[in-house]
Amino acid sequence: MTERKPPGVSFESFVDKQIRDAEARGDFSHLPGAGRPLDGDDTTYDELWWIRRKMAREGLSVLPPALELRKEAEDALAAAARAPSEPAVRKIITEVNVKIRAMMFRPPPGPPLGLKPYDVEAIVEEWRAARRNP
Repeated sequence: MTERKPPGVSFESFVDKQIRDAEARGDFSHLPGAGRPLDGDDTTYDELWWIRRKMAREGLSVLPPALELRKEAEDALAAAARAPSEPAVRKIITEVNVKIRAMMFRPPPGPPLGLKPYDVEAIVEEWRAARRNP
């Protein structure tokens, strides 16, 4: 905006005039993305769309600590199933058990955890069985 709004002219009229003048000068002719649809053309409105898009771009997620630990525990079980050796299985499960126990003895910050520590020996036995019967 290069000039001030004159007194007595409504703000809307003043802005509309500035837009018309810019169109006449061709200021909008060569904008990037001209003629293409806008990104994220959702049919539902989400007032936090920009936060969600930024988090997706940054690879972030925000879950309550209990849900985050549940996801981590599921991932640990999957990683244990793919582990190359028995010591690796034990390490993966022992590490997640430490986190589960810590969460169990803290007041819940969100929804209840709903998990108890895994039985390392049972998971190692499942891992062995999966290796014997592919």
